[in-house]
Amino acid sequence: MPRIRLVFVLLATVLAGVYPQFGACAADDSLQPVFNRMDQAAVKFKGLRADMNKLTHTAVINHDDIDVGKIVVKLPKPHDFHMLIDIQEPDKKTVQISGTKVDFFYPKTNTVQEFDLGKSHRGQVEQFLRLGFGSNSKDLLDAYTVTYGGPETVADQKTSRIELIPKNKDLAAQFPKFELWISDQTGISVQQKMYEPGGSYSLATYTNMQIVPNIPESEVKLSLPKGVHWEYPQR
Repeated sequence: MPRIRLVFVLLATVLAGVYPQFGACAADDSLQPVFNRMDQAAVKFKGLRADMNKLTHTAVINHDDIDVGKIVVKLPKPHDFHMLIDIQEPDKKTVQISGTKVDFFYPKTNTVQEFDLGKSHRGQVEQFLRLGFGSNSKDLLDAYTVTYGGPETVADQKTSRIELIPKNKDLAAQFPKFELWISDQTGISVQQKMYEPGGSYSLATYTNMQIVPNIPESEVKLSLPKGVHWEYPQR
């Protein structure tokens, strides 16, 4: 499996979204208020903290798995994206993303698995991670056909749901549709849904969100015990 496809699949276990650059298209007029809020948020976005609840539905066996944890995002300057996802239940694991490196720490085995996509995929990885977290209307229109899904309430917040159909055929074959619920107050996504072929999907909901301009570096780095074992599966 090519490295870029591999990491998309890996990151899809904790969140959703990726959009390589393509030509823009016109937006539905009903989307403009949503895009205005997203664009305003994107200009000043530097980071956030939130609680995360992620439901993964496997259609073939009609089974749901639920992961509960926290997420921290840091974007001190353009193209310097960092994220730490700490899954606390039911199986502890932590994911650190910095640049093109993705590290998965499994405390039960005291093991870190590291994947490095290389500089050529840096833009794709950044845009994958920024879906709903500081992305703007141009980012979305460059890569998706975007439609307005209507107003909905998510975790006691008023939101606007938008649907995204990837223009990239390879991406669409893996993930044919995404949905974002954009907060009417902050312009940031408070819920993300990623569809897979066959009816499976992942639904991540973010609560107790704090938009923070100065996230400490320590909050987006793995805290590892002594004797941790490193693995490099892609090699």
